[in-house]
Amino acid sequence: MTYIEEYYNKISNGEINACKKIKAVYKKLVDDLKKPKTISFLNKITDEVEEHTYIFDERKANRPIQFIEKYCKHSKGKWAGKPVILELWQKAHIQALYGFVDKETGLRKYRKFALFVGKKNGKSTEGSGLGLYQLTSDGEGGAEIYSVATQKDQAKIIWEEAKRMAGKSPALNKRTRRLVNGIFYDKTESLFKAVASETDSLDGLNGSAILADEIWAWRDKGLLDIMSDSISVREQPIIFEFSTMGKIREAVFDSEYEYFDAIIKGYEGLEGGIVDETTIAFIYELDEAKEWTDEKAWIKANPNLGVTKTYKYLRDKVEKALKKPDELSNLLCKEFNVRTTAQEAWINFDTANNEETYDIEELYDTYAVGGVDLSSTTDLTCATLLIVKQNKKYVIQQYFIPSERLEFKIKDDKIPYDIWEKRGLVTICEGAKVNYSDVTQWFLRMNEAYQISTLWIGYDPWNTQYWVEEMKEYGFEMVKVRQGAKTMSNPMKQLEADLIEKNVNYNNNPILKWCLCNTSVKRDENDNIRPVKGQKQRARIDGTVSLIIAYCVLFEKLNDYLALQEE
Repeated sequence: MTYIEEYYNKISNGEINACKKIKAVYKKLVDDLKKPKTISFLNKITDEVEEHTYIFDERKANRPIQFIEKYCKHSKGKWAGKPVILELWQKAHIQALYGFVDKETGLRKYRKFALFVGKKNGKSTEGSGLGLYQLTSDGEGGAEIYSVATQKDQAKIIWEEAKRMAGKSPALNKRTRRLVNGIFYDKTESLFKAVASETDSLDGLNGSAILADEIWAWRDKGLLDIMSDSISVREQPIIFEFSTMGKIREAVFDSEYEYFDAIIKGYEGLEGGIVDETTIAFIYELDEAKEWTDEKAWIKANPNLGVTKTYKYLRDKVEKALKKPDELSNLLCKEFNVRTTAQEAWINFDTANNEETYDIEELYDTYAVGGVDLSSTTDLTCATLLIVKQNKKYVIQQYFIPSERLEFKIKDDKIPYDIWEKRGLVTICEGAKVNYSDVTQWFLRMNEAYQISTLWIGYDPWNTQYWVEEMKEYGFEMVKVRQGAKTMSNPMKQLEADLIEKNVNYNNNPILKWCLCNTSVKRDENDNIRPVKGQKQRARIDGTVSLIIAYCVLFEKLNDYLALQEE
């Protein structure tokens, strides 16, 4: 029996508690074991469709496992100097990565592998062992192995562990040269180095294996793209992605996570699923954030629980978070692999995230209340329409950015405003400042195109006199909403409750999701709250503020609004 089947059987009979994503991946792998799959690929060079049948070669699947357990030694702690013994969950995914091969060529099926798991689950040790295997035993002449991260110190973590690991192994110590700038295997003229985006030049690399470490911290996808390009001429390269979850939203990690999530949905034939038979991802996480107090669920995000990570360690962490709620965000993120936002954030990612969508035609001929957060130069301007329909709240938003600031904001914020503009979520205004008349025209277009009648529009009276007069000339009824705790507290708390209940359908707008995750709160002595930016002052919250202003108007005018709907 393969390790894949053994692990899957223990998941299926309940002996091992696994999350939904892991269950789906292993069901697919066992199915592929029993029935080899033929896959069609488009050859981008010849523009012809090729068919490849992939079988499972247990000998090849076991080679890296045998290598690690025979030659690799722990370098730290109580296990220092002792052989690395892989756990069943590790053997299973290593078998999956290396065992599925082309029936004709013997080349590996999977070119990209992801392991997202809570910290202290041995991913650096495993990554180091796999890096050494790729260096010395994968059969690749002139192999180039790169441990990669945005900062050199982070990139060196796996590489330095591999260096120490090789030094403690008599066989690897004899066969490799370990220098300041790399590990070298002269027999095949191969090398293993640590590189980072801060490196002067990454051009010219010819990678055979890329170990991308802690991608939750990667803000710029350019580094991943460069490393992906570097492996393009190899016959069977691999990109390994190792990470815990992170608190940086709408960056590289979210993009990768959501792509892997779509692949897993594809295994189950779920909506939003895609097919990519060259990528395999193992995402160990809690199915729901509320499981953090359930000891039986902890193993979902911590498959090495009881080995490298103890129950006592987690119990102490949980007890502390119960007493100090401000530590919960970090606990969920790093120990239980739940995507969160910064510690001082108002709501966590699970609360902010709602992937429900709607067709705007469903909102045709309805009443709305509006909210606007006007900017000067550096922030976004956001206009919001809030519609209540069948006890559900629907949000339509439009963002506005001055054209002369666009390039700077893309570079400064590291957020794809240009891509969002192409999706119709952002309006680019000519000049160095947002033209508030463009905001007016958006409200008018929504009425003309979809018969959405905006009854009242909330605004902060500071520095908005000209625009307010323009809006009144077009017949809009404007409502002052001052951005203070006394005004915003109750509507903001209602919004939070609605977000928790998934009662706010914002059409999966990525800008609003980003803004919600960036929002922190400031409390007064009466526990009234108002939205503020967190420690990262460049993070935008304008979409949140605009929505809260709309909630303030709805809170004040709710009876009148509902009465009009009933007419």
